[in-house]
Amino acid sequence: MPSIQVRLSVNGRKHELELDARVSLLDCLREHLGLTGTKKGCDQGACGACTVLLNGERVNSCLVLAAQCADAEVTTIEGLASSEVGRAMQEAFVRNDGLQCGYCTPGQVCSAVAMLAEYEAGVPSAIGEPGLTDTEIRERLAGNLCRCGAYNGILAAVREVAR
Repeated sequence: MPSIQVRLSVNGRKHELELDARVSLLDCLREHLGLTGTKKGCDQGACGACTVLLNGERVNSCLVLAAQCADAEVTTIEGLASSEVGRAMQEAFVRNDGLQCGYCTPGQVCSAVAMLAEYEAGVPSAIGEPGLTDTEIRERLAGNLCRCGAYNGILAAVREVAR
């Protein structure tokens, strides 16, 4: 397969890469840019470990081709440290024991930050409860799995930042 030129903006930095056209955003981040915070879990879009923000919206980076991200802004867990909400969410995860092994944590944090932005923008959920209830938070984060079962801590962290 011939390679293609891909221009990416990741965490505010511009990158110009020569990639196989089939390279996923996940593999580009990890293998070509050295941003290993984003994790490869199932590589099928089922677990959410690879969640990043693409123009502020959460996506499973294993399901997106790097070439599709030209002229878009990609934010990874490494880039969230520069945002107030991202830092607050990371700190809340630690304070509330929202992680155990930590493997899913980058995707959980990225998803939680985007979920709060979606909620504030009025994006409806499948449940559609008024207010950001525990049930509503769980439904909105359902695409991110934690094999260790740190869900209570994750929920507490999101509640804390949502206040």
